[in-house]
Amino acid sequence: MSAESSLDPVARFRDETWTAGVIGLGYVGLPLAVAASEAGLDVIGFDIAEERVDALTAGTSHVGDVSDAELRVALDRGAVFTADASQLLKADAIFIAVPSPLGRNRQPDTSYIEAAAAIVSAVARPGQLISLESTTYPGTTEDIIVPALEAAGLTLDHDVFACFSPERVDPGNKLSTADIPKVVGGVTSLSGDVAAAAYGRFVTSVHTVSTARAAELTKLLENTYRAVNIALVNELAQISHAFDVDVWEVIDAAATKPFGFQPFYPGPGVGGHCIPLDPQYLAWRAKEKHVATRFVDLAEDINLHMPDWIVDRVQDELNQRGLPVRGTRILLVGMAYKRNIADDRESPSMQVMNRLAGLCAELGLLDPHVAPARLARHGHEVVDEIGDSTWSMAVVLTDHDDIDYEEIAAAVPVVFDTRGAYRSRGLVRDNVVAL
Repeated sequence: MSAESSLDPVARFRDETWTAGVIGLGYVGLPLAVAASEAGLDVIGFDIAEERVDALTAGTSHVGDVSDAELRVALDRGAVFTADASQLLKADAIFIAVPSPLGRNRQPDTSYIEAAAAIVSAVARPGQLISLESTTYPGTTEDIIVPALEAAGLTLDHDVFACFSPERVDPGNKLSTADIPKVVGGVTSLSGDVAAAAYGRFVTSVHTVSTARAAELTKLLENTYRAVNIALVNELAQISHAFDVDVWEVIDAAATKPFGFQPFYPGPGVGGHCIPLDPQYLAWRAKEKHVATRFVDLAEDINLHMPDWIVDRVQDELNQRGLPVRGTRILLVGMAYKRNIADDRESPSMQVMNRLAGLCAELGLLDPHVAPARLARHGHEVVDEIGDSTWSMAVVLTDHDDIDYEEIAAAVPVVFDTRGAYRSRGLVRDNVVAL
């Protein structure tokens, strides 16, 4: 599609054939590229990791939500994966899906977004739409993406269009990228309309907000809401334990109320790419504006210290049985940050592991989803089956569906269940201790 193919840019992206370029082929970018291909768009996916590009080109997916079969269908449709950024010159819309981690002092690290903006500046041409999907603070699209386009000699709304559309990937969720409603906010009203038309080609529902800042803040609200409510229920778990009340029973009872309550569930902490990080983007930006973020700060403090409380509980349970932590064989069950996925990055299970290792426990790691080689790098025993158990305790940290919980309870003297795995499956065992 050329810039001159229609006087109306909205109609161009809504009706004509065009090419989608994706910068970053991770757990956000690859599903987006496949969704665009499934909708009949031409796709160029770019990533700086040549090994990743080679694997994708060979039909091997590294993302759990994209099967090899789905990837190969996209390749058969003509999707191209490359480590050559100049290939993005052919793209009519460029979607930026790069990491946005926290720095050492838990401040936003926008270096990946800045690097992507530099690529965009080098390949941008008249008629293009540039959409930032990476989670970030309000104002990033205007602060980083727009200046990159201006540095290329392009004028917003005359030559190019810019927007923010937050990724809503939920690893392990059966909903596809195309099925999840897309929030879109343009830097200008026209850019928002163009972006809505473009996204409408490969997602079923688009919700347009007034500005890119509103879209950026929407993403932060979504995950800050989750972080605050998880912190609340994690604190309630500690209160319930102090009163010798089953927190799971309390949550189930409260959930019978048909209005005004949504159940959240406690655990060993928060993990993944969003909940531990996104609220800090909001807090950092708010503090720049001299606005206090008391709820956000308190939630972070509670969630960050849940692994410590879990380890304290492990020590208490062992003490009641006359066992020290030092030298005791403890099996950690589930190392991924959430159930039924293979991603252990930012997992609270790892924090529990490190704290118990620091107390000289002898640890075993059991997770049917995380690759054994990835588990082995921590230097602890990797377990694939219980067999004749020599473990004194098992701690359920991630409640994968394909774990034999009955076998664990039969083989290990005491099981500390931090996820309610036994209760949710109707398994009642005298040696299972709930959170």
